[in-house]
Order: sequence, then C-alpha cells, then structure tokens
Amino acid sequence: MASLDSTNFESASNNETDTARTSSVPSGVIPTTADARAKRRIAALEDELERIRQERGTKQRKTTYFVAQGRAIRRLVALYTSLDDLISENDRRYEELPAENTLTEDRLQRGYIELSRALPWLHTNLGDFDHEDCEDMLKKLKKGADAARGDDTSCLKDLVAIWINQDFHPSPLIRPDDKHSRGFTSDICGKLLCPAEWDWDQTRVKAGIRDRTAEFIVSENSWPLFLYEKYTVNRDNLEEGLLKSKLLVLAFKAIFTSPSSAKEAEGDGDGADIIENNRRARRKSDQPKVKTCVASIINMGKVTPRSIAYVACQVHFSLSSVSSWRTVDGDFDYEAFWNNIVDFFEDVPGPVTRRKVQKLLEWWTRKIFGTNHRDDLTPEVVSQMSVNALAEQRKALEDAAFDSD
Repeated sequence: MASLDSTNFESASNNETDTARTSSVPSGVIPTTADARAKRRIAALEDELERIRQERGTKQRKTTYFVAQGRAIRRLVALYTSLDDLISENDRRYEELPAENTLTEDRLQRGYIELSRALPWLHTNLGDFDHEDCEDMLKKLKKGADAARGDDTSCLKDLVAIWINQDFHPSPLIRPDDKHSRGFTSDICGKLLCPAEWDWDQTRVKAGIRDRTAEFIVSENSWPLFLYEKYTVNRDNLEEGLLKSKLLVLAFKAIFTSPSSAKEAEGDGDGADIIENNRRARRKSDQPKVKTCVASIINMGKVTPRSIAYVACQVHFSLSSVSSWRTVDGDFDYEAFWNNIVDFFEDVPGPVTRRKVQKLLEWWTRKIFGTNHRDDLTPEVVSQMSVNALAEQRKALEDAAFDSD
C-alpha cells in the first residue's frame, strides 16, 4: 500500500510539473511529457552512436582496401619512386604540354600509366577526393606497397638459398637464415653477382672484387651473371640470354603465382609436351585448394617489364650479404639497377629492338602463365575468325536473295 501511495505521489508530482510548464510555455507551443522528450533524446543519441560506428567501420574497410590494393605498386609500378612524383609528372604534362621530355620524365609518366592500369579507380579518386582524403589514401597505399616488398624479400631470402643449394651444391651450403655468408664472400653467390664483362673464375677478378679495388667496381652499370640464361654470357652479344635465367623465373613464380609453382621452371611453357602437361594438370587438380595467388588478385595475365625489374632487384638482394633492405649497397645502386632494366624494355632505340623485347616478354608470359592468349582476342582479331566470317557470309547470302526478289 505504501508503494502504491509513493507511485501516485510521483505521478501527481510529474503532472503538477507538466501543468506548471504548460501554463508558462510560449504561445503556439504544444506541450509534451518529460518521458516522451527523454525517449526522443535517447533515440537521437542511439542514432548518433550507430552513425559513429558505421563511419568507423567504413573507415576501417577503406583502410584495409587501400592497403591491400597498394601491395601491387612496388611489384608492378615503381620499386622506389613515390606516388606523389608519378602523380606530379602526369599533372605537369597535362598543364604544360612539353614538346620534349627527359628519360627520367618519360619513365615517370609510363609509371603513372602503369599505376592507372594496376589501380583503375585511383585516377578518379584523385580527382574526387579532397586534399586530406587523398593524402590519407596515398599513405595507406604506400603502407601496403612497402609491406608487400618486405614480405617478398623475406620469402626469397629462404627460397634463393634452397635453389642455389639444389642446383650448385656449394660447400658449405648456403644457410637460408643467414645473409652474412652470401655476397662475394660466397663463391657461388659471388659468381652469380659478378658483372657480365668479367670472368669470376679468374683469380685476379675474384680477388679484385672482394678487395673492392678501383679496377673491379661492381655497380648497377653492369649486368650481373644471374640474369643470364644458364648463367653464361656471350660477350660479343650481351643481349643473348639476358633476363632469361632459371633463378629469375623461379623467383617470379614464387612471388606472383606461389612458391610451390616455382618447382616447375623448366621448359618454355609452350605446351609442346601435351602428355606431360596433362599429367601435371591432373596432379594439380588432386591437390587441396590454396589461397588465390598474387597474379590473380591483381588481374595479371601477362608479364610486364617492371615486374621483371622488381624480381631482379629482389634476387640480387637475396644473393647479397646485406641484411636489411636499402637503396645503395656499396657501389651498387638498386634504384638505378631497376631503372636500367625498365629502360631496357621501355626505352628502345628502334623497331628491331622493340620486336626483340616483345618476343622476350612473350617468352616470359609463356613461362609464367602458359599459352593462354584470351587477352589478345581483340575485336579486330575476332572479326577475322570463322564464326564471324560465317555470320557475314550468311548475311551476304540473305542480302543477295533479297536483292534478287
């Protein structure tokens, strides 16, 4: 009974308060109860809390997306050049319309084009986002780019040692967990890093390189032996076999298709041995599924010059004795080395060399992806094939019949 009296008292008190407020409210205001107003405030606060949660979730999703997308940048676009420099060069060309450009400027512009291919949405976002959002996006892309480069470096550190031990059987064996025993202190790593113009097997060459004499300066201005097919150089034709080594192919597969796919680096991938190819296909179909490879994630169907340059830098670093990633190692500049390989493909002196590098890229694509040419089925090519040819013939037949009537 006491509880009921208390409830009645509180209700009466609230009514008296509302009645008092009603008598004092401005003209034209419709009175509301305290409970109703409290409920609306609570609902508004809950809506605001939900909005904050959604914004936080959206921001986190954007961060994850940009970081993930950024992982393609070092591999496909530019190993060292900043995104700001690529964007600035494209803006400069659009604003100034220069008649001539330097080799560096052309390399930057081609880099921006490759960036737009790798991240098709980026160019639009750069125009739509405000400055702060653009800076935040580029920062996250760089984070993903550097993380991918670090992951690949760590992966190849172990794998390169394993491959060298399997193919060359050095004594002592190269330890996967140790970099200090590599470089020119190792006989086999030294041979693979030796510039193409010298013979590592000559005592004076080996001693001169190890002692870092002025006569034997190892820099990015030389093609190291590990780039060459069968690690052999024709000094009368330095282009012969360049960028076709087994070690490069193994490393490329390990990064872009999967470490397990690197076990099959022999042959040209041209489907000549149909029986063997079918046997491999059946064996792969029986194996458990693994996560999607990098090439599939970034929609990579062909090998590009910049991806080859990226892998070459990674292999060179793996063969060296340097323990942490850097731009310059002694007299060797990795950024300039990357530039030299990219320019070998992109800055050709004429149609003859252009055809040669195109043939080399086709060789690489066969090695990595096999002989699938669906990307080459352009409308012009398809129009010449028999299905379309027959359709045109049937149409012509109908037209002729109509004209005769």
